[in-house]
Order: sequence, then structure tokens, then C-alpha cells
Amino acid sequence: MKFKILIACEESQEVCKAFRQLGHEAYSCDILPCSGGHPEWHIQGDVLPILEQDWDMVIAFPPCTHLAVSGASWFAQKIKDGRQQEGIDFFMKFANCKCPRVAIENPVGIMSIKWRKPNQIIQPYQFGEPFSKKTCLWLKGLPNLKPTNLVDKGEQVKFASGKSMPKWYSDAFKLPPKERSIARSKTFPGIAQAMAKQWSEYLEQLIATPSDSPTASADAEDLICVKEEFQK
Repeated sequence: MKFKILIACEESQEVCKAFRQLGHEAYSCDILPCSGGHPEWHIQGDVLPILEQDWDMVIAFPPCTHLAVSGASWFAQKIKDGRQQEGIDFFMKFANCKCPRVAIENPVGIMSIKWRKPNQIIQPYQFGEPFSKKTCLWLKGLPNLKPTNLVDKGEQVKFASGKSMPKWYSDAFKLPPKERSIARSKTFPGIAQAMAKQWSEYLEQLIATPSDSPTASADAEDLICVKEEFQK
């Protein structure tokens, strides 16, 4: 069974390729050219004109530059000049799109206050990747991801102040600012594969289950609850 899936704000194509490997018609979209090696699956440009097309699933990675708590020291200026509100408005375009199955990914940030708390917070090390990166998922019509392979959390770098940070994240400081941001925003393969496998299997199950069966009724009730939570 093939599904049509939009992976918004993704230049790495990590999630797009994971869905393609399972036979689905997935497209990445970003204002940047893709770095994943498959330009034939990439739509370079503004995602908003195609967001309201008929998609079976939308997975979005909106920019976190003006939303993540890691940049809190610049919030006052970003609030004053409107950049933070622009980030919030763009994020909410995905939250309010017509697609019945939506996942929005972002690091810990202000959307937990400006909108609502995420459905779950995941880590790469729960999906076979020995790295730490607290990642929030806001879900509509999709179940929480189940960890697939719990491994070591990865090396940490400790500073004189007593604070620490994942080494892979610290190493990104060696890159120019634009490259640094791209490197830190890439989705880990283990998480991409879990998204593709678990969420496509969920859709297949929804379609395969007769609408009048007890299981379908339970799924429908769960879906209503998820939608209501998404809209709070």
C-alpha cells in the first residue's frame, strides 16, 4: 500500500528516503537544495503553496532558530523585531493544515507555552543512535513513536562552568554558522526509520481494519482524542 507523504523543511532527505525505501511516494521540501542525493524527490521552494494539497501524512521540521530555548538570550530582540512571531506563525501553519495525520518536530522551546506541550519527547539513543538530542513531537492522527533500540547516550563535553553538552553538538561550533545550523537540525537515521516504519504501518492498519469492527472503533476514538489534544 503506497501513501503520499510530504516531509516539510527537510533538506537532508533522511525521512524522505526512509519512506521511499518502504515504497511510499514521499517528497522532501525545503528552500535549500537537498543534500540527500535524490533531487527527483525534492521540491525546492516555499512549502506553504503545496501544504494544502492532498497528502496522506505531513511530517514537518519547521526552523527552530527563533523558538528553541537554546537561543533564549536573544528572545527579547526577536520578540521586538517580530522574528519570533514569524517563527510561531510558520509553525502553526502545519498545526492547522487540513491533512488528518501530522507530525511536527522541534527541540524544546516556546511552542510548549505558546501552543501546547508536545505529545512526546524522544532521544536518538532510543532508536539505535549513540547521541543525545531532546526532540519534541506534536502529533495529530498518529501514535507516539515506540523506541526501537536503546543504546548509550553518547559522549558529553564538560566545560569549566560545570555545564556539559553532547560532543557531536559541541563539535558543530567548528563549522560556519549556516553549516552549523544545518548539521544540528538533521534527523538521525534511526529516528527517520522509526517514523517511516511505525507510522506507515499504522496507516495501513487503519485502512485494512473494517470500519465497523471493535478495533476500528477503538482506533477512531483514539484518533478523536489525539485531534482534540492537538487543537488545545
